Amino acid sequence: MPQAIKNKVVAITGGSRGIGRATAEAFIREGATVVIGARDLDHAARVAAEIGALAYPLDVTDPASTRQFCDRVEAECGEIDIFVNNAGEMIVGSFEDETDDNTAHQVGVNVLGTINGMKAALGPMRARGRGHIINMASAVGMVGLPGCATYSAAKHGVVGLSEAVRAELRGSGVDLSIVLPIPARTELTSGVGKGRFVPLLTPRNIADAVLRTARRPRYNVFVPAWTNPVTRSLFLLPQPWRDAVGRLLKADQLLRTTDFRARTGYEARLNVSAARGTGR
Repeated sequence: MPQAIKNKVVAITGGSRGIGRATAEAFIREGATVVIGARDLDHAARVAAEIGALAYPLDVTDPASTRQFCDRVEAECGEIDIFVNNAGEMIVGSFEDETDDNTAHQVGVNVLGTINGMKAALGPMRARGRGHIINMASAVGMVGLPGCATYSAAKHGVVGLSEAVRAELRGSGVDLSIVLPIPARTELTSGVGKGRFVPLLTPRNIADAVLRTARRPRYNVFVPAWTNPVTRSLFLLPQPWRDAVGRLLKADQLLRTTDFRARTGYEARLNVSAARGTGR
């Protein structure tokens, strides 16, 4: 039986832009109380005022900040029913030329950010015997993508983390899900070259999948759904065949087809340095 969303308290990390904002809007349409957390509180507050959410400061890479975020949500809005670990950042470039700061930044936001969010939200949920953690992973958390190696590794980490913690939560009453979308038209993918036969999603496509998952909790949520059997079938192929499929889809062309000038604004906002290689 579907779970009602109305009057649920939903906390979303990285909720002021792209997929996070679309997810916040989806839950608000269903009557939930939504709190978005972001480092840029001024921007988050403007977005929250536009969509009918609340905005609290949050640095997902800081465990103390994440605990304070969750504590404030529970103190001022009520017990968190659904916690969406959405914050994520991606730097595109040759792995060999990626700066140490850029590597640490991606691991910090994508992996440690998810760990911090889960640790902060899970304790109260387990104590109550109910709740739902939804971790935003990615299709590249299942299949590595040349040109964003560290991001791929980070999302693989989110998948492995989620699978392990899900087993630990068995019988607790707390659900855990991972959402695995193909790329969407967001600031994170600005300038990124498009693969063959793979459409770009909209943030709303992914937000709707998150909402469906909140209504009917399940673990693996592939977006779109047809990528589930395709991805799983790849693991049954010999490696040379998998490589050939990657070439067919132009997955190996990311470094050659990305417009890096179009990404300068996004990466400047992240306050990261963009050291690039030509791809080897």
